[in-house]
Amino acid sequence: MTALAIDIGGTKFAAALVRPDGTMVRRVELPVGHDPAATLALLVRDVGAGTGGSTGTAGLSGVGIGSAGPLDAVAGTVSPVNIPSWRDFPLVGTVSELLPGLPVTLAGDAQCMALGEWWRGGHGSRSRALLGIVVSTGVGGGLVLGGVPYLGPTGNAGHIGHISVDRNGELCPCGATGCLETIASGPSMVRWALANGWGDPGTPMDARTLSLDAARGVPKAQLAFQRAADALAVAILTTAALFDIDDVVIGGGVSGAGETLLTPLRQAVAKQAGLGFLRRLNVERTRLERDAGLYGAAALVLKESR
Repeated sequence: MTALAIDIGGTKFAAALVRPDGTMVRRVELPVGHDPAATLALLVRDVGAGTGGSTGTAGLSGVGIGSAGPLDAVAGTVSPVNIPSWRDFPLVGTVSELLPGLPVTLAGDAQCMALGEWWRGGHGSRSRALLGIVVSTGVGGGLVLGGVPYLGPTGNAGHIGHISVDRNGELCPCGATGCLETIASGPSMVRWALANGWGDPGTPMDARTLSLDAARGVPKAQLAFQRAADALAVAILTTAALFDIDDVVIGGGVSGAGETLLTPLRQAVAKQAGLGFLRRLNVERTRLERDAGLYGAAALVLKESR
């Protein structure tokens, strides 16, 4: 049997057919577009056609969805920050109508990223507990404990971006103060760097440019990454103290900076870790890149169908 995996992001939707051995036999990605519901329908129809059935359900075990949040896994609704037209959007119900008769399971996109890394990224052979963090337009997270994604009662467990790391920091759009996301997300890093003298007129001032400048030694860009790394280390160690984490995997657009982010992050974790079990943390970048969330969404279905 095969799982249909769907990854709902703020700027793109992706879907794939994934077999129990992890083989991805079909993958399609589309920009969200002006009508996200229509894009979703087109994506499901396109990928579902790969099953060979007239309804797009032949040979499928079920559908796993990883979505940007916040979400309500009980109600099956999502409210992605970057899709304003989707507020309490009935994602599970909509997909169920598109593919009648199939079970549909919903989890957060970062939770699926963590599960995908555990299952197909090579971490499952050594990790009893894994924390996945997506550092992008926002900061999300997910936990895999003993090979099982820990979703929490509403599906929002692992929301590491809203751990407060600076009680005197900025007001976060969520309503709290000093959240990790206000320091370590791509836009937050760029905003801080610009306010502190980074940037040249006429040059695109985005996270990629900031990363390139940091890699070539521009001081303000390096400080922005150091500041983000210090904040990430606080949130990581807080989570590790609660769940006794083995591995931390960093994904998302900002993780593309590679060692520009990872080196100061590892140093900050080592400096701030006190107890012995915290000092054994392994921190690395995603091995599955953009497919981690799809593998995790598929695992939601395939692990249940075994």
